[in-house]
Amino acid sequence: MPLVDLIDESSSPLLLRDLFSSGDPGPLVGALAQVPELCEVALPFIGAALGASHVSFRHKEIAILRTSANLACKYCIDSHTVVAFDSGLTYREVLALRECPDPSDVFDEVDLALVRWVDALSTGTGPIGTVIGDEAKRLLGDHRLVELTVTVGVTLMLNRFATGLGLPTSADTVAALRTWGFDPYQPVEPATPVTISSGRTSS
Repeated sequence: MPLVDLIDESSSPLLLRDLFSSGDPGPLVGALAQVPELCEVALPFIGAALGASHVSFRHKEIAILRTSANLACKYCIDSHTVVAFDSGLTYREVLALRECPDPSDVFDEVDLALVRWVDALSTGTGPIGTVIGDEAKRLLGDHRLVELTVTVGVTLMLNRFATGLGLPTSADTVAALRTWGFDPYQPVEPATPVTISSGRTSS
């Protein structure tokens, strides 16, 4: 069960009525619709960051699925496993993005540079190492590197949004996963909250 109620056509605010006119737009929109003024500006930005552009559909999906796997986001892994197949990724490539720490024997040099860049952005802290950065710049070029970095950043935000609110995988996505031989993703364990000290000292 999601943590918040998901807005549907019967409860959608007038400002967002068009989003629901063609049927259920999915849990992500259903959650964002709780705040219509945010939803109205967030969806076009998310669409621009994750959608079609001069960066290939394949590279967008490599970035989105790998980031989601690194953050163990059930909703995004399930959704983008299906979309990854639509982008032309093979079963072996999808499996490597979801589960393989070192997919160097699966991808070509350009794709592998992207995977390494995504891993550095989505699992590390602080500056990216020059070897990984220089390789990504050389093989992807400045414009693709900038756009794919935005794609990773937006995916990170959506991963935490979907995971934090417990967004469910739709029945249609589960059915599509099973046609490709995948079960819905099962996270290993809940995240461990960070203990924050009050900073007080006893006198």
